[in-house]
Amino acid sequence: MTKDYKAITADIAAYSGQLAKLAPEAMQGFHALARGAGEGGAVDARTKEMIALAIGVTQRCDGCIGFHVKALVKMGTTREEVAEIMAMCVYMGGGPALMYAADALRAFDQFAPPA
Repeated sequence: MTKDYKAITADIAAYSGQLAKLAPEAMQGFHALARGAGEGGAVDARTKEMIALAIGVTQRCDGCIGFHVKALVKMGTTREEVAEIMAMCVYMGGGPALMYAADALRAFDQFAPPA
């Protein structure tokens, strides 16, 4: 089964937009937390996105993979950098992490501009 990460993220964005209308305070709180945690500080924002991707892979979250890979592509992260991060995920998460690490590379290929 091939996953379409552009479609996955678009679908989640549409439904989370509906959720934001139905539960605005909770969604505003979530977005504030995401902004606060993701801002550069002692650790730069790109490294934090890499950490978020790694957690998404080890937690087997397709939406997390899609959104964090999309952000990393926009930040100029290379496919090779993503691959090295995925190697750490496989090391820490074993076989299940390997399955989602492969998906993270698939997501990178879908979001990256054509070579």
